[in-house]
Amino acid sequence: MAEHFKGLTDQWGQPIEKQALVQEQAAPTSSSVRRHDAHHPAAGLSPGRLARILRNSIDGDPEDYLALAEDMEERDLHYSSVLATRKVQVSGLPVTVEAAGDDPASIAHADLIRSIVEREAFEIELKDMLDAIGKGFSFTEIIWDTSEGQWQPRELKWRDPRWFTFDEIDGETPLLRDIAGDVPLKPFSWIRHQAKAKSGLPIRGGLARAAAWAFLFKAFTMKDWAIFCEAYGQPLRLGKYDAGASETDKAVLLEAVTNIGVDYAAIVPTSMTVDFIKADIAGSHELYEKRADFLDRQISKLVLGQTATTDAIAGGHAVGKVHDKVRGDIEEADARQLAGTLMRDMVRPAVDLNFGRQKKYPVLKIGRPEEEDISKLVDNVVKLVPLGLRVGAATMRDKIGIPDPSPDEEVLVARAPAQSTGAVKVPPPAKDVRQSAHSMSANRQTDAIDDTADDQSSEWAELVGPIISELGDQIAAAQTIEEAQAILAARFVGMDANTLAERLAKAVFAARLSGEADEPLF
Repeated sequence: MAEHFKGLTDQWGQPIEKQALVQEQAAPTSSSVRRHDAHHPAAGLSPGRLARILRNSIDGDPEDYLALAEDMEERDLHYSSVLATRKVQVSGLPVTVEAAGDDPASIAHADLIRSIVEREAFEIELKDMLDAIGKGFSFTEIIWDTSEGQWQPRELKWRDPRWFTFDEIDGETPLLRDIAGDVPLKPFSWIRHQAKAKSGLPIRGGLARAAAWAFLFKAFTMKDWAIFCEAYGQPLRLGKYDAGASETDKAVLLEAVTNIGVDYAAIVPTSMTVDFIKADIAGSHELYEKRADFLDRQISKLVLGQTATTDAIAGGHAVGKVHDKVRGDIEEADARQLAGTLMRDMVRPAVDLNFGRQKKYPVLKIGRPEEEDISKLVDNVVKLVPLGLRVGAATMRDKIGIPDPSPDEEVLVARAPAQSTGAVKVPPPAKDVRQSAHSMSANRQTDAIDDTADDQSSEWAELVGPIISELGDQIAAAQTIEEAQAILAARFVGMDANTLAERLAKAVFAARLSGEADEPLF
C-alpha cells in the first residue's frame, strides 16, 4: 500500500501525508476557537445590525452571519420547513456508480465506491453536505478507517461552518480556524461542497443571505401581531385626574388603568375617573396575516422555486403534484453539484489511496432514473421483431422491471390458437357468388392449361434430347470455329424438320393460353 503514496497529490495538487490522514483535523476542543456554544444574533436584530452582519461576512468575519443562518432555521418555521424539504428531496435521490470500463480493475474501483455509498448513514451524510444550500458552503471531514489495511471512510462528519473562514486575498480558499491562526485543510480529508445559488464568493452563494431580510421583516410582523392579539377586544382605558393631582396620584391612576386590562380590578380616588372607549378594530388582524403569508411565499419561491406545495392556493395540489415539492430543474442542479463534489473529494481520494492514481475513475451520479414509456416500447418491439429486429430477452426484462426467472421456475407461455372442430363454413354473400364462380372456372381452366404445357414440355424434351446429348462436351473440345460448325451440322443431319415445327407450334399455343388464363372471362 505504501507505494501508492509515492508522488501522490490531491485534487488541488497538494502532496499526501499518510500519517496525517488518520488524524482528525477539526475535532472540537474546550480550549480552541472551535466550540459548540454559540451566540444568537437573531435576538434583537434590526435593519442596521443585519446590514452590518452581512457586510462583515464579506470582509473576512463570517461567524455572525453563519450563526444568524442557523438561528433562522430554528426561529422561522416556514424557512426551516422549505429548506429541509429541499435537502431531504435531493439527499433521498438514487445514487448510482458506473465503472470506468469493463476491465477487472475498473470494476474493482466501482465496487469500492458502491461499498461507501451503500452505508446506512450515507443519506444522512448527504443531507449534512447540503447544509451548503442555506449557508453557501459546507465542510465534511472524512474519518478514514485503515484497520484492515484498506482506506475506507468510517464516517463523513459534518463540521460547524463557523469554524472556517476564507483567504483574505482571493476570498475562496478555505481555512480552518485555530488558536495559532487559520490553517489550510489537509489533503484527501475534506469534502468541500459549495452550493452555487448564484455566482460569486462562497460566502455570498447561500440562500440565507437573500432570506435574511424577509426573516427580519416577518419577525417585526409577528411581534406586532402578538401585541395586537394580546390587546384584541379590550377597550381603551382612559384615566382622568384633576388639575391639582400630585405625581403620586398620577402614578396611582396609571397603575389602576393598567391593572384593569390584566386583573379587571382597580381602585382610584373619588376625584379621579376612568373611561372605557371602545375601539373599532374589526378586520385589522388580516393585515398581519397577509403580510406574513406574503413573506412566506417569497421564501418558498427562493428555496423551492415555486409556492404550490407550501401554500393553500387554488389548484395548489394539482400543481404541487407536477412540481413534486421542489422544482425539477432546481433538484437536478443540486444533484449534479453534489455528485460533482463527491467525484472530486470522495471518489478520487478513495480510489487513489487504495489503488494508486488512475487515468479513469468510476462515475457517481445522483438523480431520478429516466422515465420510459413501457407500453410504447413493448408495442414497437412486437411490431419490429417479426421484421428482423433482434432484441435481447434480458434487456426487455430490465426495461419492464421483471427479474430473470430461475431455472426451476414456471414461466408463462403464449396460448396456442384454438383449432376448429367441425365448424360450419358460412357461404359467401349473394353478391359474391358470381365472383366465386368466375374464380372456380378460371382455376379449372388454368389447371387444364398447365397440364397441356407440362405435356408439351415432356414431348419437347424427347425430341431435342438426342440432339443435345453430349453436345456441350464435343463443342468444348473443338479447336476451331470450323470444327464446331461441323459438329452442329452433323447433329441436325437427318432430323425431321416438320416434327420440330409442329412441336414448336404446340408449345407457343400452350404458352398463349397460359398467359390469357389470368384475364376475366365474363
